[in-house]
Amino acid sequence: MTVGPVELIVLSFPNERADPAVIASVREVVASGFVTVLDLVFLSKSVDGELRVVDVSEGLDEHGLAVLEVQGQALISDDDLELATDGLEPGTSAVVIVYENSWARRVSGAVADAGGELTLHVRIPRDVVEAALEDAFAE
Repeated sequence: MTVGPVELIVLSFPNERADPAVIASVREVVASGFVTVLDLVFLSKSVDGELRVVDVSEGLDEHGLAVLEVQGQALISDDDLELATDGLEPGTSAVVIVYENSWARRVSGAVADAGGELTLHVRIPRDVVEAALEDAFAE
């Protein structure tokens, strides 16, 4: 089975519900085939400090996440959730997503078939790229 690169992200929100526009954008990249959501957990902390953890098996309708197609692979560990909840302030929420970069599946397979391997993967923060582009276009 060929799998593209898999990543874990945590998206945080300033209230106890995931933002519908963000979820719609995730749904759009899934529908276009760029990514496959392998696992997802919704976290929220009430203003009283009560933590709520909801995974895909518990139904995500009331949190606005049911529109996402999730494979339900149970790839998010307790350690991942602990890291995500450590920074969660009362009255906020987060979505922990493990996703495959589906667009790279064929490339990953071809590299493996050639006996090669991914030797470096660097994530460049969006604000760094935007600043570099602004500087380049300003010249």
